[in-house]
Amino acid sequence: MLFRLKPVAFPDLPGWTEDDPTNLFDMMARCRHQIVTAKPYRTGSLGVSAGELLPALTAASEYASASPAQARQFFESWFKPLLIERKDGESGLVTAYYEPEVEVRAEPDAEFRFPFYRRPDDIVDIDDANRPAGFDPYFAFGRLRDGRIEEYPDRAAIDQGLLRGRGLEIAFCRSKVDVFFIHIQGAARLHYPDGTVRRITYAAKTGHRFSPIGKLLIERGEIDAATVSMASIRDWLARHPVQVDAVLWHNRSYIFFRDAPVDDSALGPVAAAKVPIVAGRSLAVDRQIHTFGTPFFIRSEGLTHLDGGEPFARTMLALDTGSAIVGPNRGDIFTGSGYAAGDLAGHVRNAADFFVFIPKTAAQRYEHGEG
Repeated sequence: MLFRLKPVAFPDLPGWTEDDPTNLFDMMARCRHQIVTAKPYRTGSLGVSAGELLPALTAASEYASASPAQARQFFESWFKPLLIERKDGESGLVTAYYEPEVEVRAEPDAEFRFPFYRRPDDIVDIDDANRPAGFDPYFAFGRLRDGRIEEYPDRAAIDQGLLRGRGLEIAFCRSKVDVFFIHIQGAARLHYPDGTVRRITYAAKTGHRFSPIGKLLIERGEIDAATVSMASIRDWLARHPVQVDAVLWHNRSYIFFRDAPVDDSALGPVAAAKVPIVAGRSLAVDRQIHTFGTPFFIRSEGLTHLDGGEPFARTMLALDTGSAIVGPNRGDIFTGSGYAAGDLAGHVRNAADFFVFIPKTAAQRYEHGEG
């Protein structure tokens, strides 16, 4: 996909002077820690490396008590904003995601019988070094069986008992639809009868492409494309219980989870960037193009319900990714945890302008503005 990068001055970013990006600094400091002590983030095709982001991420630790004006000055000192414009004329798009909270049981019973699974031991990561000849290049996971890598069975096979009896169950949920949507969100807080709260987060997946069931229902004429949302999809599924399995199995991708602590209830789950995310300031991006730790400024005239009726205009940090997040100006906003956050997320699907912040030390590479 080809795109242009158009230089923009900070004062010309619509809504910049009203933004308060102070709560990005803790996330930036955590990104620095991850890069320095663990593993640098993979460089996306845009070409911004973790090493080029590192000086600004390091300096961010000095701004923990900054005022909004000082915070904006930090970004103006370290970065150059560039508007991402697709050459095919398509506008940018933002959606949103959240961390569901759901009641569970440690053991199955007649009511709670739909499991969340840990990563099976026969799943292997796939890269260019071990990818079998002719294997779909999209697949990042496969099944190792009898010394050979093959496609992992899909959602239908797993729902029908493929993994039963292997001791992979983390907990059991009341609703298979809840399990499905938690797969889409990639994390959840689990509430047990004794008051214990645990968190699960993404560990692996079968590898199949994400196939949105909303699109399927639109194509069948079941839901109006103008009003489709998570709420309308859930409503349709509730009214058509006999068709639930067939619709859910349309999305062959299946997610596996791992336990994660809830050290700070105000923070979201640990994202793909290996740091906790913050509601309203964390952005999922296409990691094939963008590098984790990169700041963005997102402006959406039509997205108003996240900011009390005002157009959405915020500095955000790229910390996560997702199967449906594809393209240079495509993003997913994290709205928080729980029912209210889910209600906010379920109504976000808006055109948006994406301004990527390039470190000034690397900005000269983008003078021609081609991507």
